[in-house]
Amino acid sequence: MQENTKEKSKGVKRLAMTALYTVLGLVAVFQIYPLVWLFFFSLKGNREIFGRSPFALPEDWLFENYARVWTDGNINQYFFNSVFITATSVILTVILASFVTFAITRMKWKMSGFVLLLFMVGYMIPIHSTLVPLFQFYKTLNLIDNPLSIILAYTAYNLPLTIMILMGFYRTMPREIEEAAIMDGCSVHRIFLQIALPMSMPVLSTTVIINMIYNWNEFVFVNTFISSDKYKTLTVGIQNFIGQYLTDWGAIGATLMISIIPILIAFFFLSNRIVEGMAAGSVKG
Repeated sequence: MQENTKEKSKGVKRLAMTALYTVLGLVAVFQIYPLVWLFFFSLKGNREIFGRSPFALPEDWLFENYARVWTDGNINQYFFNSVFITATSVILTVILASFVTFAITRMKWKMSGFVLLLFMVGYMIPIHSTLVPLFQFYKTLNLIDNPLSIILAYTAYNLPLTIMILMGFYRTMPREIEEAAIMDGCSVHRIFLQIALPMSMPVLSTTVIINMIYNWNEFVFVNTFISSDKYKTLTVGIQNFIGQYLTDWGAIGATLMISIIPILIAFFFLSNRIVEGMAAGSVKG
């Protein structure tokens, strides 16, 4: 009887696992299919896009769409601008957020609660409500049509969320580690740079990918503050393929595919760290 019961329980577990993997497989297909469809879409011309089923494979595989948008469409310049602005903003955001979070959670000073409140208030301010004041402010500083205006805007708006994520980890970090470091003669700066910062790397990876996705896909700030082609990013530069009488949809698909690749690569290399970072703030010690 016990053997039959064990076999039945094993059979139920196998059935449950099979059903689970089947559901997860279907979810993965639905998640991946839009990327596959966009890739095929980017290899078509306007005649084939509108003349055949949108789900059909390309008749003529127009890989020249990618070469054309990279050179003639100035996508190489837009791509470099996106990489430079995104990387600079992410680095600034992560460094400044780490400074602020360490100071608020691991040090005792009178205004720490008020400073945290200011950052959390900044998290609640809608982006669109600040476009006009920011435009006037940047115009006074001669920062309109300057990449620095975008970098400053991205850094400022990503700081509250980044601080909020990092606080979950810093508040659970054992103080015994810092006390032992102080006994060994470590200064506050060394405790932050050599202990706190390396320990927070999994959480920092989570904030890096979140900030990178936002900065890479952001449109409003770039469209408002940047007018020269030499400073535009991919999200704004794609408008070059939209004309008054004719839109090159294959070129748009190729540009979108190029813009997706860096995010996929970053997520592929940081995915394990992201999972660790999500769990780091929830498990004490």
